[in-house]
Order: sequence, then structure tokens, then C-alpha cells
Amino acid sequence: MPRTFARLTLSVALVALVPHALTQPPPTPPLAGIAHAAISVGNLDASRAFYRKLGFEEAFAFDKNGVTTQSFIKINDRQFIELYPRLQPSDTAGFLHVCFESTEIAALNKFYLARGLKPTPVGKAAAGNLLFTLEGPEHQNIEYTQYMPGSRHSNDFGKHLGANRISTTLVATALFMQDPSAAGNFYSTQLGFRSAENLASAQDIGFDQKSVFWLRLPGSAQSIAFIPQGSAFRMIFGVDNLKQTAAQLQSLNIRFVKNDTSLFIHDPDGNILVFLVPAPSLPASR
Repeated sequence: MPRTFARLTLSVALVALVPHALTQPPPTPPLAGIAHAAISVGNLDASRAFYRKLGFEEAFAFDKNGVTTQSFIKINDRQFIELYPRLQPSDTAGFLHVCFESTEIAALNKFYLARGLKPTPVGKAAAGNLLFTLEGPEHQNIEYTQYMPGSRHSNDFGKHLGANRISTTLVATALFMQDPSAAGNFYSTQLGFRSAENLASAQDIGFDQKSVFWLRLPGSAQSIAFIPQGSAFRMIFGVDNLKQTAAQLQSLNIRFVKNDTSLFIHDPDGNILVFLVPAPSLPASR
């Protein structure tokens, strides 16, 4: 083949590739993991005592007029369980929202805006971190945060890490939805979450395989699952040894249910804590 013709052929091929490259959607900014799960509780003292029994310490709390309005229970330096006391007797205790950690929160907010979504502007939350929210499927609130120097969370780094914590990592959460498949489609097509393979099975968290839709956070080994409406909210914790975890629960006189791969306990408001040895792609410790 003549050299001039070969160069021309290569140039045409490269030009043909350029429009295709330009039409590729930009990658979703990565998420660092699950920052917290927030739940409404019927009795704050009882919930604090329950999680303290499991070795999870309260890092700090917010008060108003001498009444605690929010308690931050520490799993590790980057993960918390937020407890909100039920304000009215008629209010339902249970799941409120999940918050994801971002290290590029402004870019993530801009990314969602470009996709036609309506995230709130990035602002500073009461604890001193950056935060925005987004309405998810079935009007469930989704939070995003970026830990900032000098915030209550950052100032607590290395503190309140109970030596006898039942687990050191929240590896997944399971959110109830009327249509788990549609919710999963929203998270994957709009938010850039990925199909979760080699993850804990549906049976591991107490369901049949067809009723659970698993997705992995973009850029993270942690995951979320969507489960049928009417099911209890689940927080899924990684452990290194299931037998040792069972023995620890027995020593604490905490009743649990066991299957071949998982342990299940209930918190005072009926939320389910699942303990399992994660698949190799999911870290048990953090």
C-alpha cells in the first residue's frame, strides 16, 4: 500500500473516531462511600443504649433548648448512624435517608444538574461539612456530604472508636421501595451507580433473589440494595468472622437470628442490622 494512501486512511479513521469520543457521556464523579444512615427513633435513650451495647459510641449531638435533636453514633471515622428523636407521637420511627460521601461535591452537584436533575445548591451543614440533597425515587431524600477541616466529624477523627465495636464498617444499606427495579434503574441511569456483582446475595439479607436490586456506589466497593415496600430498613455490616460475632452477641445477651451466611438483630425501632463476611471486593474493616 502506498505510504501516502496509508496515512490518508489512518487520518480518516481517526477523524471518524472523534465524534464518537465527543458523544461519550462524562464519567460519574466517584463516591467515597456511605457517610451515614439516618433513622427516626421512638426513644432516643433506648437507641443510644442499644448502639452503645454494640460498641458504637456517640461522637457528638445537637441540642435545642436542652433537648437533643440529633445524635451521631460513630461506626468509624467516616461512617455514622444519625438518630433523630421522634418529634410527635404520631410520627413514624424508622428510616429517614442515606447520605453518601463525596470528595468532589461541587463537581458532583454540577454533574447532576447537567443530567437534568434538581439537586439543592451545595451549602454548609450544621456540623460544618458541605452538603446537598436530591429527591430520589418515590420521593425519598438522598444526601451527599463532603467532610471539611474543622467540622464536628473531622475534629472527632480518631476518637470515639469503641474497642469492642461489633463491626467497623457499614458495607451496604437496603432501602424499601414500592418498585425496587424502577428505583435501581434511576440510580444506575441517572446517578451512575453500577450493577453489583460478587456481592452478598439476597438470601444473605433475608430475601429471595428476585425481590432485591443491588447496586454499587460509583468509585466505591460499598453498595445499596432496594427491597420491597413494607420491609424493614436494613444496615449491613461487615465482620471478619461470623462465629466470633455470634459469640459476641451471645455474651451481650442480644437475641439474633442466624442463617448460613448472616446474623440478624433488630434495633429498638424494628430496623434490622445484618452482619456478614463480605465478598472479597467489599472490605470488612475500615
